[in-house]
Amino acid sequence: MSGHSHAKKIKHQKNITDQKRGQIFSKMSRVISVAVKEGGPNPESNPKLSVALETAKKLNLPKENIERAIKRGSGEDTVDEKLEEISFEAFGPEGIAIIIDGITDNKNRTLGEIKQILNQYNGKLVGEGAVKWLFEKKGVIILNSKDQNKSKEDLETIAIEEGADDLNWEEEYLEIHTKPEDIEKTRKSLETKGLKIESSSIDWVAKEDVSLEPNKQESCQKLFDALDENDSVQNVYSNLKS
Repeated sequence: MSGHSHAKKIKHQKNITDQKRGQIFSKMSRVISVAVKEGGPNPESNPKLSVALETAKKLNLPKENIERAIKRGSGEDTVDEKLEEISFEAFGPEGIAIIIDGITDNKNRTLGEIKQILNQYNGKLVGEGAVKWLFEKKGVIILNSKDQNKSKEDLETIAIEEGADDLNWEEEYLEIHTKPEDIEKTRKSLETKGLKIESSSIDWVAKEDVSLEPNKQESCQKLFDALDENDSVQNVYSNLKS
């Protein structure tokens, strides 16, 4: 899913159309397959797979889709054996920094498609390292305060006690940042405290946000949406402040 705000990503997921759902299921299956290929089929020893399965559960990915994706990743089903992760760096409208992560079975084709989308929306691809230094890899856990029987202050205290490095509120959503390797431990600790997790993921988080006028933000959002429509794109991150 695309966008610069993780909390807004959750809101977007809640309003998925049937047409969009099929594409999201396909993308999620790829994430599971790649996670299994990299770290094995056991979520207890494969944090990346554990996060992927948790996300799949939130998105109501059918059990048979999950099982098929695991078989592909473990080599039992060779249909998608050529799948590989990709990551592109770019500048968007008004010079915002963008990281585009995805999974593809044809890197050259996907590269051409990404270039075309960026050109159409006043963006441009840049070399490796030109953008990523503006971001940090973080574990991101989202809580909806309306789903908890605790005050916002209590939620913040618990999050800090259970390993949060940073906290950020967007309306009713609390975004908790952890070290990538700590996300599963923190998520499970929060659940043992009786908290309901809205989502958990390992993402690129901007070190500093950039603010733009609403009309200029709109042009950036059009680019995010166009990238998100591409079948190979899994996530789009930027330093644009929501």
